Amino acid sequence: MIGPVLRRAATRDLAPAELDSLHGFLIRAFGDDPEDVLRDEDWQHSLGGTHVLLEQDGVVVAHGAVVERTIEVGDRALRTGYVEAVATRADRRGSGLGSIVMLDVAEVIRAGFELGMLGTGIQPFYERLGWRVWAGPSGVRESAGGIRWTPDEDGYLMVLETSRTPPIDPGSAILCEPRSGDDW
Repeated sequence: MIGPVLRRAATRDLAPAELDSLHGFLIRAFGDDPEDVLRDEDWQHSLGGTHVLLEQDGVVVAHGAVVERTIEVGDRALRTGYVEAVATRADRRGSGLGSIVMLDVAEVIRAGFELGMLGTGIQPFYERLGWRVWAGPSGVRESAGGIRWTPDEDGYLMVLETSRTPPIDPGSAILCEPRSGDDW
């Protein structure tokens, strides 16, 4: 058995067979629990950016994706690396592979974005890697210009500041654009 190998790949550089295999991996890793299942929209949200893949013997054992989104904090629109589809193969959980992936995801974000962001129900895992829970209210900037507040997301969203992050008030509103499936 060869040790885990970390690699990055843009979605556009993954062959259709690799994407199909990755999609299957994520479906299995997220499992059947209705709260955690990987829906088609979740898969689509993970495409178009950079995939961090941890492979062992040529098989993906952990994954995280960074896609670009514009996130508004207060009155600032920030180029944000939004994290999607973080998963570790069930039989490999607790062995540090997710941490390896997330440390590299953070490097992708620090290298190219003003802010990192994700939504999760397992904050302690991310907090020990430098992420912090967003303290302010969350919402969606609607196309008509209004805001649809998302109080169910408050306390669920986390940010990672980078050297490019301008001064931001962690208690201010944070907004995203609407998208299919979960907005956040």
